[in-house]
Amino acid sequence: MNSGFWELEEYGRARLSKNYYMRDFLYSELSNAFGVPNVPDFPDVAVEMGRRLCQEILEPLVSVFGRVHIRSGYRSAQLNGFGASKRLKCAPNPKNFAYHIWDHPDANGNHGAAACVVIPWFQDRAQRPEDWQQLSWFIHDHLPYHRMTFFAKQTAFNIGWHQAPLREIYSTVTKQWLTRDAMPNAAGDHRSEYAELVDWLRQDGRPNAISKRVG
Repeated sequence: MNSGFWELEEYGRARLSKNYYMRDFLYSELSNAFGVPNVPDFPDVAVEMGRRLCQEILEPLVSVFGRVHIRSGYRSAQLNGFGASKRLKCAPNPKNFAYHIWDHPDANGNHGAAACVVIPWFQDRAQRPEDWQQLSWFIHDHLPYHRMTFFAKQTAFNIGWHQAPLREIYSTVTKQWLTRDAMPNAAGDHRSEYAELVDWLRQDGRPNAISKRVG
């Protein structure tokens, strides 16, 4: 993609969903600090995958929790590769294809997109180290996510949409999987795991379910 100013300005206007535009996902501290462009090689693919992420994952979260803040969204292959080489919180490109690198397929030819997000409503209520598990199980039961990775700061987490979702949850704090396909807890209903979260939602007069369930 030509990285000329006017073309990039227009590209950022691409609407991905009710609340999100492509520009929301292009900002990068890594890009700003080191001057490495965050511009897609295949802009149409990036927009298409971004729309799936926003419409299938982020907008349903907004409908329940309110604002979903984007910490890190799209990364170009060039930018992610630079970050990985400098050990600046970027996994190598092959691991981020169809994840943070939206416009390149993974090794199996599948496409996808991910973002690191913070839900302010949940951040204000999650006071215990284990509270992230409530949110993760709620999402697991309600949305067709690919992978979730939870972090310590601000209860931030990576979440992605993918053509062949793995549906697995990992914590960088405990360094362990909460669930993945091979684990017996992956299937079934997990409402008991997020009962308190549902109570918080009811107390605030918010919806306590997402209309689109999984399975």
